[in-house]
Amino acid sequence: MRNFTLSHFDFHLPPDLVAQHPASERTSSRLLDGTGPEPVDRIFKTLPSLLREGDLLVFNDTRVVKARLFGEKPTGGKLELLVERVLTGHEVVAHMKVSKKPPIGTVLQMTGGFHATLIGRWPDANGALFHFVFESDAGEDPYALMGRCGHVPLPPYITHTDSSEDESRYQTVFARVPGAVAAPTAALHFDEALLAELDACGVQRASVTLHVGAGTFQPVKVEDIAEHEMHAERYEVPLSTQQAIADCKARGGRVVAVGTTTVRNLESWAKSGEATGDTRIFITPGFAFAHVDLLITNFHLPKSTLMMLVSAFAGYERVMGLYAHAIRERYRFFSYGDAMLLAREATLPQSSTTPAVAPARTPGTQP
Repeated sequence: MRNFTLSHFDFHLPPDLVAQHPASERTSSRLLDGTGPEPVDRIFKTLPSLLREGDLLVFNDTRVVKARLFGEKPTGGKLELLVERVLTGHEVVAHMKVSKKPPIGTVLQMTGGFHATLIGRWPDANGALFHFVFESDAGEDPYALMGRCGHVPLPPYITHTDSSEDESRYQTVFARVPGAVAAPTAALHFDEALLAELDACGVQRASVTLHVGAGTFQPVKVEDIAEHEMHAERYEVPLSTQQAIADCKARGGRVVAVGTTTVRNLESWAKSGEATGDTRIFITPGFAFAHVDLLITNFHLPKSTLMMLVSAFAGYERVMGLYAHAIRERYRFFSYGDAMLLAREATLPQSSTTPAVAPARTPGTQP
């Protein structure tokens, strides 16, 4: 098997292809169909024509919380928190951006009129995250405080401050379980009308929950990708979804994962045998997929774990060829960008030619 390194997943992306705002309508995004011998340019609303009666769409129903919070130290120094996880009671763990880290026991005054007391690091004394207790005069829980005082945690490559448009569009129409700090972006292309059309076509639906963490945006920094340590994310595969997958396979349907987070969820369940828990699954070329037949996904950052995942799923050469096509045809990239449809490599027809992706202009550069 080919020995992949980090450099294999690098490519040059013109900065103006990074989408800063969503398409005017969710289903008007472009869809690059990579399931045939050659790439086909489509519009997302044509998805029902690419699926079959009896197929099963599996969505991630996590809800993005307004996890970005601002405040100051007792000394007046400004800081920013990005809540990664809500624990029991009023306790949370968060990333902290500040010029000088405050000592344990410090009470921070947060914008919106509540306090955050730093009680340690997490998950241990050397952990990268910070453990806080949130307190307000009204006794609000952390979710209520984030809803009232927080900001939409837009990805680092989106340069504008969050707005009411982001509050609506950086959220799926079926978001249900609060806990994510990043949207499952492939699912942003679905609206209620498209879901109804899929239902009418006999395409089944099921949901899983994986709370996307900020680690999804962290670049891989080691050339030997086997040395990369994945961040942890909480996941759950309900019994109803387990049964829906079994029924789909039994009738000869295809399991269509909407987004890489759904893939991570389903394959974590397959690999561990546990339907709920924390996952650090790292999917790279050579991975044996147990459940997923088709994947709907957005375009991902160079040198990211998600580039590795889609390359493992559809084949490295094919994926890099599709990315080259997308760049030439000026598809919009990343969270607010366009989507593509991929088939698992073992089921793919072969192309007569596979174009090479544009070379990286500066190794290691992130958009």
